[in-house]
Amino acid sequence: MGALTSVVLTDRAATPVNHTFTPRGHEDKDGGRFVKAGASPIGDYILTVVPTTSSAGRKKVNYKLSVPVLQQQTVNGITSYVVVRTARANVSFDFAADSTSQERKDLCGMISSGLASTQTFLMGTVVDGEAIW
Repeated sequence: MGALTSVVLTDRAATPVNHTFTPRGHEDKDGGRFVKAGASPIGDYILTVVPTTSSAGRKKVNYKLSVPVLQQQTVNGITSYVVVRTARANVSFDFAADSTSQERKDLCGMISSGLASTQTFLMGTVVDGEAIW
């Protein structure tokens, strides 16, 4: 099992920004929870990575990222933050018990490649909300 350590994820802003997620304990019994603190705790970006093994020996990993967008509101002279929307991603990996490290690496590489900005079809559906016809 890997030790909990900080994770850096880079966005696709015009000038890319590295977002550092620090370990914030365990998720479920064996998973890791990582947080990039926001302006308020309700605005924290949360990354969870939860590896499991099924009763049939299949190796599974659930990788989730939650990114809320905050807005300040003032009610009766008191200003506070509210979440106006949240973007979420959930990637699930499921490998046979006898899969090789290379097979797992290849699948990760293909998923990463599919999310590259050069993948116009996939980015059109994910980023631009285009329909598939």
